[in-house]
Amino acid sequence: MTWLGAVPAWCWWLIALVLIAGGQQYRVVIADGAAADARANTARADKALSDYRLEVSERDRRAAAQARQEEQRRQAVADKEGESARQKLELAQGRAAAAESAAGGLRGEIDRLRAGRAATCGAIATQQRQAGTSAVVVLGGLLEDADRMAGSCAAALERSRIAGLACEAVIDGMKASR
Repeated sequence: MTWLGAVPAWCWWLIALVLIAGGQQYRVVIADGAAADARANTARADKALSDYRLEVSERDRRAAAQARQEEQRRQAVADKEGESARQKLELAQGRAAAAESAAGGLRGEIDRLRAGRAATCGAIATQQRQAGTSAVVVLGGLLEDADRMAGSCAAALERSRIAGLACEAVIDGMKASR
């Protein structure tokens, strides 16, 4: 018999059981280590994700604040130029009213000259008087019409010029910060 035969069979079963249990325990320890590593990696990834979300939200907040600030600056420029244009339009309307008043005086003078012309032409022959009167009447009418048209054109052009300058100033003001 050999020395292997001197060991009872139940010992061999016990040795096999101890070896299997030890192998299983070793696998459990290795698995626990791998699980701990996985938990640590997950915790690091969660922290990194949380930090990234915080960074993105802060960046979005700053961008929104900057956009609000730029919008307020542009609105202030537009309001300032709008007020300036309104004041210039009021001034132009005042000038147009003064010009219309002066034109009214000129029309009155033309009417007075027509009346004077009609009175002085009494001694001239009827044909000549009618021709002279009609010429003065036609010229006076043309002068009145031209004066009215020039006044309305001047007022429209002044309003257009003021509006254009206001638009340019608003655009220039908005481009200032770019």
